Amino acid sequence: MEHFVVSARKYRPQTFKDVVGQQAITNTLLNAIENNHLAQALLFTGPRGVGKTTCARILAKMINSDGTEKEDEDFAFNIFELDAASNNGVDQIRELTDQVRIPPQVGKYKVYIIDEVHMLSQAAFNAFLKTLEEPPKHCIFILATTEKHKIIPTILSRCQIFDFKRISVKDAKDYLKYIAKEQGVQAEDDALHIIAQKADGAMRDALSIFDRVVSFSGKNLTRQAVTENLNVLDYETYFTSTDLIFENNIPSLLIQFNSILAKGFDGHHYISGLASHFRDLLVCKNSETIELLEVGEETKEKYLIQSQKGSQAFLMKGIELANDCDLKFKSSKNQRLLVELCLMQLASITFDGEKKNSKNFIIPASYFIKKGIKPVPVAIPEKQPITAQEPKQQSYTSVSTNKTNTPDNSAKTVSEPEKTKTPKISLNSGKKATSGLSLKSIKAKKEHQIKQMEVVVDEENLPTDSFTNEEFMSHWNSFIKQLEESGQFNLASILSIDTPKVKGTTIYLEFPNSTNKVELERQQYDLMMFLKKSLNNYNLHLSIDINEEMEKQYAYTDRDKYEKLLEKNPAIENLRKMFDLDI
Repeated sequence: MEHFVVSARKYRPQTFKDVVGQQAITNTLLNAIENNHLAQALLFTGPRGVGKTTCARILAKMINSDGTEKEDEDFAFNIFELDAASNNGVDQIRELTDQVRIPPQVGKYKVYIIDEVHMLSQAAFNAFLKTLEEPPKHCIFILATTEKHKIIPTILSRCQIFDFKRISVKDAKDYLKYIAKEQGVQAEDDALHIIAQKADGAMRDALSIFDRVVSFSGKNLTRQAVTENLNVLDYETYFTSTDLIFENNIPSLLIQFNSILAKGFDGHHYISGLASHFRDLLVCKNSETIELLEVGEETKEKYLIQSQKGSQAFLMKGIELANDCDLKFKSSKNQRLLVELCLMQLASITFDGEKKNSKNFIIPASYFIKKGIKPVPVAIPEKQPITAQEPKQQSYTSVSTNKTNTPDNSAKTVSEPEKTKTPKISLNSGKKATSGLSLKSIKAKKEHQIKQMEVVVDEENLPTDSFTNEEFMSHWNSFIKQLEESGQFNLASILSIDTPKVKGTTIYLEFPNSTNKVELERQQYDLMMFLKKSLNNYNLHLSIDINEEMEKQYAYTDRDKYEKLLEKNPAIENLRKMFDLDI
């Protein structure tokens, strides 16, 4: 069996003209050689598989060439390659510096190519500094690395740095087309484009993938064979998904996603690819940005056709939803459901970028008129003043301008003065809605109850029976007992701090701090309503004052407790001294 050489080695560039996608660097090196302006220490940095080591070998060969050597001359005695990943110690660097002093036997220069130089240890870097800064005239160092940030600044400052870029999809595809022609392989343009995309800017990876796919499909390289072998989702999948989204066909969209998962594809890969597909469609909306679309000519026509089906607002909303799903995917507990919800949201977007189901669920009257349906007037209750005889009577006013609902004949008519006192119900009060569970809403509810209570107090027809202080205290203590039985110990404790004093219809209380006052004011509605009903007097009012002197009456520390006991019985001091007790 004939020995097989992989394409990455077989088609390794032998001259700078053969290097793919690095024209700026190759032109700079060529000009430096021609003008005798080449630095003695060079640093090639960039991603893997973009030609760093290849350019270093070509440069080493070119500077030793004088035109008299053979074509296959590789100057093996002049080029020394050192792998810093396995030779990263001080001893290896010292051996290298010793060899540097010996001039070359053939050619002009000795070239030292140190690959993965960032793997050198700190001590090795320090041992290499002096030699790198002032090497002999016959010596040139070429350092190559994928991680420039790991090299110490003192090394970087002594080198001329060349940043290799990722190879574009177009350049990689063109080179693959050349390789396919050389090997007699019939390859579809889309198939080569998928390989170039999968390589992610690395030419070596692209050639390795090409060899693998050719081994799978033979001399006829198709898009379907490439996608099947590389296990990637091709453009047709996303074109179909987008058509279903445009059609708002949620069932078919979910079935397609299920079949994608059944083939072994990841939901995260699918949704991120869908976001990229929307981005490509958005790029096609403007003739100036079409060049940003890195696809084949045949696929570009499909993108242009599909981009006309959706508006720019639709595509922007689609990108937002898909990208949000992409960000939440890893942290989600139910990843499949997350993607399915995203797909349902995408399929629910209308062409103007808004969801089909509006948040405003009120159906306009014009809809019923078109359907021949007569709208039914809706009655809104209008609050009436509460009297002792009729506490819950209400009248209703219709919203419709065509008909009004007349109240029952037995209902009493309301005089004009009473109407002015009646609070009106406003549908658009302008107040911002708050959550029913927030502290702000609870406070608002209490304030509303207090205002309702104040309205009741202002009425003239409510009972105002007299009562004794003993009756008041009996009901006061009864309310505290009810609080304790219901578990409201905090409010019961606050009401027990001071004995209330009643003067006329005003209840006076004194608290040692404002915290107790505020807490009672927030919850005074239940207390006042209980007292008013129990005493049958609706003119009662509550007045709370702050007396900081009361704070001193409470014994918090051991010393305070002892002094309280000492006030009641001074003999305790003699007892403490007799037994030498500590407080």
